Amino acid sequence: MAVWARRVSRWACLLNTARAVELPRRPRSCGSTARACGELAPVAVLPAGKDAVLWRLQAYRHVSVGSCSPPDSAKDGSFSSPESNLPSPVKQEQAKAETLPDLNAKILKEDWDDIPPSSALEEISEEEAVQIIAEPLLPLQSSTLRDYVDHSETLAKLVHLGVDLSQVEKRPKAGQLLLTLDFEKDIKKILLFLKDVGVEDNQLGPFLTKNPYILGEDLEALETRVAYLKSKKFGKSEIAQMVSRAPYLLLFSVERLDNRLGFFKNELGLSVKKTKDLVIRLPRLLTGKLEPVKENLQVCQIELGFQRNEIQQIVYKTPKILTASKKRLKQTFDYLHNIMGIPHHMLTRFPQVFNSKLLRIRERHMFLAFLGRAQYDPAQPSYISLDQLVSLPDEVFCTEIAKASIQDFENFLKTL
Repeated sequence: MAVWARRVSRWACLLNTARAVELPRRPRSCGSTARACGELAPVAVLPAGKDAVLWRLQAYRHVSVGSCSPPDSAKDGSFSSPESNLPSPVKQEQAKAETLPDLNAKILKEDWDDIPPSSALEEISEEEAVQIIAEPLLPLQSSTLRDYVDHSETLAKLVHLGVDLSQVEKRPKAGQLLLTLDFEKDIKKILLFLKDVGVEDNQLGPFLTKNPYILGEDLEALETRVAYLKSKKFGKSEIAQMVSRAPYLLLFSVERLDNRLGFFKNELGLSVKKTKDLVIRLPRLLTGKLEPVKENLQVCQIELGFQRNEIQQIVYKTPKILTASKKRLKQTFDYLHNIMGIPHHMLTRFPQVFNSKLLRIRERHMFLAFLGRAQYDPAQPSYISLDQLVSLPDEVFCTEIAKASIQDFENFLKTL
């Protein structure tokens, strides 16, 4: 409403200005044709100038024709207009003037279009204020990415891809990174790269949830790291398996990857092939901290009493021992070796027992001891291997190893 009122006011002002220019040339009286036409005399004394004459003639024509009474009939009975009494040169100039556009209308039209938009400080009515629909403002700071999803095409597409933003925002500066990236320009090329490496479509979301930082990496650097793994004779399927199971792997530079492979090869005394097999089965060895690995190796050698060649076999068969809790590792060994009487060479032969829960080992051993079947020496009859002790389901363990029913085993556990 305020805009329309201002435009109408401006238009009226321009119209009054145009009338003020024309009105001084209006004759005071229109009693006769001779007197009305006699007012043309001032035109002759105007300053020279074709444009000025044309404009004044045009203005006079609008006034005289619209306001003067019709002249008397000519002697021959024909109608005599004011223009017919003009000198011949003036008639020609007037004819030309009639073909010119209406300057006043043109000016009005231009001014109408050039009216600037209303100011933000301009007062408006309550009705107009109620009709204004304002978009919600984005928060300058937020602890959750949820506030930005509806306003960010990048975040919306990542959610559609399966990325869990509630987990991403828990990682340091990961949320800020995603808000600065453009999906088409920055993210799409990384997704195509991961698919080319071997990450499945349904794994892209979980992969980026665990490692959103890869979206900010340089594509050429990522390709260089993959090329390095290929130069070390890792196959495409092996690289895909390693990248999927250790999402942070490709964030490591070529130098760091080379140092990690060299560490495990030299520290464990493994061959190149066995070192490759080791990191393929547990690729997080290349991305995790090395201090826990060094400490576990010392525990196995100094506190548990394993020889270097035994440690090599244990680690190669069960790589998780390198990242296991030291406390849990020592408790499991103490029960197996000191309570059950399992020697070092048997533990070296079945190192997967260290990955089992100590409670599971204790319950089954005590049940076998209760039945008189706790025999772990391969040279004795009714021998029970450590693999059978910890890997079989309860039903199979009871029927094939303990020679008892599952109900008997459950009743025994209630007595503990």
